Amino acid sequence: MTAQPLIRVWQGDITTLGVDAIVNAANRTLLGGGGVDGAIHRAAGPGLLEECRKLGGCPTGQARITGGYNLPARHVIHTVGPVWQGGNASEDDLLASAYRSSLAIAHQHGLITIAFPAISTGIYGFPPDRAASIAVQTIRSHGAGLTVTLVAFDAQTASVLSGALG
Repeated sequence: MTAQPLIRVWQGDITTLGVDAIVNAANRTLLGGGGVDGAIHRAAGPGLLEECRKLGGCPTGQARITGGYNLPARHVIHTVGPVWQGGNASEDDLLASAYRSSLAIAHQHGLITIAFPAISTGIYGFPPDRAASIAVQTIRSHGAGLTVTLVAFDAQTASVLSGALG
């Protein structure tokens, strides 16, 4: 039997975590932006942007991996979550796919510790409770053997993520 993932919620700055990989809630270009994406690019330094330019972007629901550069994390897994459009444009499936793709990359690269932000819940407008439920279900189904940190930037997000964990 494969070990279930160990999942915890942590409130703070994802760019400070010394894990195998942090996940970047990226846009399709992978060239930086606001929120978590901008913070990761600033903390990692110019090498991250240079490597991302070579990747040619990433479709919604998929993921790509790069080095961590100046981050304590060894790698950054960039994933593109969906923009909320009311719930009838496959947003749930695309968000689950973003988590699944990130977890698959972690497994392919032999990574054990991974940290996720609350993908799509910022400027992309995904309802936080719904997103947290999808995140936890997907990680429980596809994160076997991993230690996963769900990172909350604020207390409200930490509460929503903790609630989804049960």
